[in-house]
Amino acid sequence: MIEETRTNKDMDEIDPATDIVETENGFYMYMDLPGVKKEDLNIDVEENVLVIAAKATKQAVDGEIFIQQEFGSGDYRRRFNLAVVVDPDNIRANLKNGVLELFLPRKNATKPRKIKVSHTD
Repeated sequence: MIEETRTNKDMDEIDPATDIVETENGFYMYMDLPGVKKEDLNIDVEENVLVIAAKATKQAVDGEIFIQQEFGSGDYRRRFNLAVVVDPDNIRANLKNGVLELFLPRKNATKPRKIKVSHTD
């Protein structure tokens, strides 16, 4: 399982909404990062902690008047303790349409496998 970690420093930053899905081969994480560009996204693994940091920038457009605004400029940050079953060297990430998708594969030794049963009389 993947557990979130927090520090006092993190409280001043935006916690993006995140879904985590477990599959036979690993874990998928889907994180909302509206307004974040690929070059403003940093993903690191530090001593088995996955750290995702991003900066969203929203520039005002002449003539626009917001009636309601729930997305804007800001810093996103989330930290997750990686389970020992995750292979941190093969984590993959893709940012598309404001959603970050991470795949955290299981280590080969931890993948479920079938055990053949032999029969002797």
